[in-house]
Amino acid sequence: MSARAPYGPTLTERRKAETEWEIARCAADLFAEHGAGGVTAEDIARAAGVSLRTFYRYFRTKEEAVTPLLTGGVRRWLKDLAAAPGELPVAEALERAVRRALTPEDEAEAEALHRTRGLLRAVPGDPGLRSVWHRVHATTEESLIPVLTALAREDADPLDVRLLAAAANSAMRISVETWAGAEDDDGDGPAETGVRCLRKLTAGLDVPRA
Repeated sequence: MSARAPYGPTLTERRKAETEWEIARCAADLFAEHGAGGVTAEDIARAAGVSLRTFYRYFRTKEEAVTPLLTGGVRRWLKDLAAAPGELPVAEALERAVRRALTPEDEAEAEALHRTRGLLRAVPGDPGLRSVWHRVHATTEESLIPVLTALAREDADPLDVRLLAAAANSAMRISVETWAGAEDDDGDGPAETGVRCLRKLTAGLDVPRA
């Protein structure tokens, strides 16, 4: 008898994810337009079409409401990196994953990246948003270590793997912050800036592929 395929998310789980994403989308748009100081949790709940009680069932603070938007791209990046073809050296696998993560493949990804750009322009002026942004990247760095460890050879130096995770994470953060802060789009896009940052920050690090 063939093994039964695992079940997907339940209807309740899908609805919860949709509600969470709608709150995050509305929070990011409001923060981008008014700044975090000009937005309340009530404003976000109203824009998302949920009660304030529902809002607080999902998020503890108004700033934390943007976390799903920021972590969605991270999950895609880590998943793509973990699935890198076996013939690619670790450095090339990282470049490929960075470029893909910062190059939208469809309208939904383009919209999410555009919304993230608007949100990041509000981050420098608000301690709460800065805290959420840096917490997301701290978690990302820790998540990168096992992914890179799985790609690397068993005899790879764990310190080099950790340094590579920190460098790759910083490259992603700096590239999107630079792109978000640019006044126009005449310069490099986030993907090209991300690869450039990655190459500079990882120069001298050699983590052999398994």
